[in-house]
Amino acid sequence: MEKTAFKISKMDCPSEENLIRMKLEGIKSIKNLEFDIPNRKLFVFHTGQIDSIEKSIIELNLGGSKISTEKTNQINFKEEINQKKRLWIVLSINFLFFMIEMTTGLISKSMGLVADSLDMLADSFVYGISLFAVGGTLVRKKQIAKLAGYFQMILATIGFIEVLRRFLSEEVLPDFSTMIIVSIFALIANGICLYVLQKNKKKEEVHMQASMIFTSNDVIINLGVIIAGILVTWLHSNKPDLIIGTIVFVLVIQGAFRILKLSK
Repeated sequence: MEKTAFKISKMDCPSEENLIRMKLEGIKSIKNLEFDIPNRKLFVFHTGQIDSIEKSIIELNLGGSKISTEKTNQINFKEEINQKKRLWIVLSINFLFFMIEMTTGLISKSMGLVADSLDMLADSFVYGISLFAVGGTLVRKKQIAKLAGYFQMILATIGFIEVLRRFLSEEVLPDFSTMIIVSIFALIANGICLYVLQKNKKKEEVHMQASMIFTSNDVIINLGVIIAGILVTWLHSNKPDLIIGTIVFVLVIQGAFRILKLSK
């Protein structure tokens, strides 16, 4: 058996891990996958050539590149018995905050919160596909991925149109206090999700938890909305909110394309 290491430069949180797992599912030569999210590395234990595996990883556009391949005698791997339970927990948290941020975003007129809610929904799609497609055929999983990807893209496009409308229409200031408070809670929720999905990883990685939390795209987005809220009240302008909303919508569409790649 061989062990091949990959650098996945855009693997910021567990949702990317699930995308990779779904993409590589069905490749019979793969015996096990080990993820080191803090260091953005993937270790593939496999037999035979690595070419098809490497091609699948590159197709996800997560900045995947092969580092090394070496022989290994390891044949026993620890099974993640509670993986399904943890997926349900993070799915529930992400979907709950999708509803909270969408509702408060519309009420407070903040596009930053609305966009972040769609990012939460995007993560929910990834976890949902992992859960609801368990035991299903590859065709079924591809169908679910395609529906999720297109739905996510439609919502993000509607968001872009609304941002453009607000840029061109009379300026209305969003409620900066709601932006900041809700984003702080979303920040905490993302930290909990990262902890839940990574808490059973190797002990030597425990000291990396803090750095992992602060390299996650989701958390950076939350911090961006908080900063936008501060700038809204400081500059007395809605432009910071619209700018962060635009950036997040771009990230949501990129996520939609990654999900759609699973359906091919």
